[in-house]
Amino acid sequence: MTINTKKVMKNAWRITKDRNLTCLRLRVPGGHLPVKLLPLVQEIAERFGNGEVHLTTRQGLEIPAIPFEYMKEINALLEPFLEELEVNIGVLLEQPAQGYPAAGTRNVVACIGNKVCTNAVFDTTALAKDIEKIIYPNNPHVKIAVTGCPNDCVKVHMHDIGIIGQVEPLYDAQRCINCQACVKNCAKVSTGALSIVNYKVKRDASRCIGCGECVLKCPTGAWTRGGQYYRVVVMGRTGKKNPRLAAPFLEWAEREAVLRLCNNLYDYIDKHIDRSLPKEHVGYILDRTGYPVFREEMLKGVELGPKAKTANYLDFSGYTYDKKCLFD
Repeated sequence: MTINTKKVMKNAWRITKDRNLTCLRLRVPGGHLPVKLLPLVQEIAERFGNGEVHLTTRQGLEIPAIPFEYMKEINALLEPFLEELEVNIGVLLEQPAQGYPAAGTRNVVACIGNKVCTNAVFDTTALAKDIEKIIYPNNPHVKIAVTGCPNDCVKVHMHDIGIIGQVEPLYDAQRCINCQACVKNCAKVSTGALSIVNYKVKRDASRCIGCGECVLKCPTGAWTRGGQYYRVVVMGRTGKKNPRLAAPFLEWAEREAVLRLCNNLYDYIDKHIDRSLPKEHVGYILDRTGYPVFREEMLKGVELGPKAKTANYLDFSGYTYDKKCLFD
């Protein structure tokens, strides 16, 4: 049969190594999947595929080995899945019975968050769903991830935009017994932002990343969690050309500022993308336009709170494939 591969891929189906078979890709925003949807996934896998489901690195699902002729029928079956995970959270899908309208912008990934984890400082799934409402459906190839603390269990540093929870630690000197548990722990597992001055703890705000380790270790409650903030890292990537970790762009930002940044990213892409390419990762667009342009356009209309700080430059850690330099 004749296949329009561009249409197939935009509808969130894969072109696979078997010319007669495709693979269905299912978005799970924030990695949270109600179990009532699992029987539907099982039905599709068993009726149309090979009975298997692949769990992707983006917390989505892929159902392989499906003949192309069943795409329309399966899209109709998927309507409850899309209603639950997209429409019900506020994503605008005009015809959910026809499947996904776009696939370029990937599923928003999130760690399990503070519903379970003691280190996480906010509800990561809730933020991921709010981001999903802003960025989907969209065609540009964009990857966004959310993690509840600087441990970064979900690897946000490998994404175009990575959002890391920060908490402002509040210190009550009257409750402090100078046990130095917080100071020692910060030095061992975090950034060494704490020191002892005149038998009390002093926090170096320039080194503190808001991980909350001091709060977790304090036996007397001298440290408590204050305001909720976010650190944003940008333009991490894998791939052939120049793999690298994301660099810090913004810290101690408030929730609305983070959501606005995600929205502004698409205006930046639309303005500067190389349309001669089938797709262009946004990190390469930044490399071409330069950081000052990126910063100016990302911060348009963003109200930064009094604590927020924006990076003066992006300090990437990555490598290129200059083999003469690397291996000789």
